[in-house]
Amino acid sequence: MTANAGRCPPFDFSGQIALVTGGTRGIGRAIADTLHHLGADLILTGTDPETIRRLADEHGERYTYLCADFRSRESLTAFLDRLASYDRLDVCINNAGINRVDAIDEFDPADWDDVSNVNLRAPALIVQTAARTMKRHGYGRIVNIGSIWGHQVWERRAAYASTKWGLRGLTASAAKDLAPHGVLVNAVAPGFTDTAMVRQNYSVEDLAAVIDRIPVGRLARPEEIATTVAFLASSSNTYITGQSLLVDGGYGLG
Repeated sequence: MTANAGRCPPFDFSGQIALVTGGTRGIGRAIADTLHHLGADLILTGTDPETIRRLADEHGERYTYLCADFRSRESLTAFLDRLASYDRLDVCINNAGINRVDAIDEFDPADWDDVSNVNLRAPALIVQTAARTMKRHGYGRIVNIGSIWGHQVWERRAAYASTKWGLRGLTASAAKDLAPHGVLVNAVAPGFTDTAMVRQNYSVEDLAAVIDRIPVGRLARPEEIATTVAFLASSSNTYITGQSLLVDGGYGLG
């Protein structure tokens, strides 16, 4: 469980089933820990079979770990079939994502396909499958994990930014379709967050320059993103849908 789990807000997910894709590390792990602390039974995906086996052995019966690599259409199809077999799904968090950094005139089309498959195609089909189950029960909460790069752009981010801007369109469209059925759909767009991946992808000097541009003066903690997601995914959220909420410490203010 994350260090700040004891500070979780009093949202109640008792008896609810929540899916978190990419739930084995980083922001996804923080979301999973938060929802578990608040009472949810979890369905979590990851791409590494050994990690999946280890986590499944470590955690109790309220955790179900599934190995799925959304770059592969066959793996995604198998996962969707499994997801469709659940009689109920209350919460769906599309968190799994990958990035490739390259200039628009240099990117590899195979990289573009991988990023698109994981970041946009998979969420669309997962939302579709989740929505069918949620509509039967007249209730559901879907939260897509976007990015500040779905609200602004940096150089060498064409593939990633395209998928995150597209995810905003998916979120708004799904919200429009599903609101009459008691299903609310939103996105959370994290800014620079203190995860192992960010620490690996940016030098100490680069991160210092980034932090200098963040009005609150630090990176986000994964638990802060998770708390925002928990509210939007909870029954306490009764009227917010179709939104993409920036959680960036003011970075996007310029």
